[in-house]
Amino acid sequence: MPDVITSDGSVRQDDWVIVPTPAEGESLVVPPEPALIPAGLWLAGKEHYEGRDDIGVWLDSHEEPEMLAGVVNELPVIAVNFPKFSDGRGYSIARLLRERLNYRNELRAVGDVLLDQLQFMKRCGFDTYVLRADKDINKAARCLNFFTQGYQAATDTDIPLFRRRA
Repeated sequence: MPDVITSDGSVRQDDWVIVPTPAEGESLVVPPEPALIPAGLWLAGKEHYEGRDDIGVWLDSHEEPEMLAGVVNELPVIAVNFPKFSDGRGYSIARLLRERLNYRNELRAVGDVLLDQLQFMKRCGFDTYVLRADKDINKAARCLNFFTQGYQAATDTDIPLFRRRA
């Protein structure tokens, strides 16, 4: 299993398995270990997963997080897939989950996650990160804190830098 990086820079083993969307005509197979399943399929079969704290969901970058409104905090983990480096919709999804839907549990970035994105992902509300396989996880802690101050307001700071200056 890959390792996961936490927002404080520590590295731990990732116990969550990402279950892909089944092909047309196939059914979803949920493994016995902690699993992240497609959000739409979780919603469609939500009653089957009640009482299981080892089932989370993943959202693809084209999906709307509002589909989880009202049930978002029932999920221990929500992963947001970054299908490619240049697709920034995952940042918006994270902010919507944190600020509009008030999600307070683990928010994870998965997919094409690169080192230079980590600090920006952290500012948008992500807690954990699964790096792309060819990236050096030992550099992650440094990359989470490249800058001491962010100019814009974000989930970690409500007030932009120009308003913080005395």
